[in-house]
Amino acid sequence: MLRDYSPLASAYIQADVGYAQPTQTTPDRVMLDSPATDAMTDLTRLTAVIILAGDGVDEAHRRMIQRGVRLLLVVDQDRKVLGVITANDVLGEKPVRIAVERGMRREEVLVRDIMTPRERLQVLAMEQVQTAKVGHIVATLKQAGRQHALVLECDDKGRQRVRGIFSSTQIARQLGIAIQTSVVAQTFSEIEAMLAR
Repeated sequence: MLRDYSPLASAYIQADVGYAQPTQTTPDRVMLDSPATDAMTDLTRLTAVIILAGDGVDEAHRRMIQRGVRLLLVVDQDRKVLGVITANDVLGEKPVRIAVERGMRREEVLVRDIMTPRERLQVLAMEQVQTAKVGHIVATLKQAGRQHALVLECDDKGRQRVRGIFSSTQIARQLGIAIQTSVVAQTFSEIEAMLAR
């Protein structure tokens, strides 16, 4: 059966050899009226950076630095999305507050303790994103007071999957301008409400 197939020549691997990884090339510059997909990290072309809910917050921070991202998808052992964790979560007061409340060291705080769980995530539909402009995404992030937005799509069986991620930092870099997405308190009562959280 194998008589028509001759073996291929083989060789030894050299030192300092890397490996192929999916790459996505996004335009260096976009305009507000550019297609929104020009500013989206497309997870069909770039591997998502993930972390387990049981990993420590310091590991999450290391992974963000290593991969140059400010958001990790939090997944379970089957790689199902449980939520997200951002650099603001890791570097903000959340880990310290949790540590104090539970009488533990900050290093013992886990991703699950400070992540935004799946049921609290607001997402965008890929169908809308495909016809939207970058300006629509900027307006959406500003209105929500968020730095990131996840994009969902459904497969042919109706199952959802995270297809992409928008980052205000990436969009700002591509636009060449600063984007302020965080909600700023306008009155004393709003400041008090923010402090009470």
